[in-house]
Amino acid sequence: YILPNVHSRGQLYDDYDEEYNCPILDEDGVADELDNQMRECGVTVDYHGCDFFPERWFHIVFVLRTDANILYEILEMWGYNEKKLKDNIQCEIFQVLYEEATASYKEEVVHQLPSNKPEELENNVDQILKWIEQWIKDYNS
Repeated sequence: YILPNVHSRGQLYDDYDEEYNCPILDEDGVADELDNQMRECGVTVDYHGCDFFPERWFHIVFVLRTDANILYEILEMWGYNEKKLKDNIQCEIFQVLYEEATASYKEEVVHQLPSNKPEELENNVDQILKWIEQWIKDYNS
């Protein structure tokens, strides 16, 4: 599940943040909406945060990391306003999402992956697929 698509249906956000130019997610509503699907194996959740997702949902968490200079160029290209751009860069520099993940889940299930260039994306996909294959072997034996 890619959550930005879920909340864009209009029923899973509380309000709109004019300063950041984005919807404010109804975190409880999202958790309720996804709870039944998350009981099944093989579900992937892609979102820019994790502190409101129950720990029981995940066997592994990947935090994608991007160099601040590269991230700045990307966010600037996407048209982020100055405050949103600055806050996102600071969040990356201070590893806010990684710390949020390690505070929300067992540290051994949280992994950082570099996400700066296309070949790193390919390596990340390979690494994730290897993890899935191993998980299937471990839990089906």
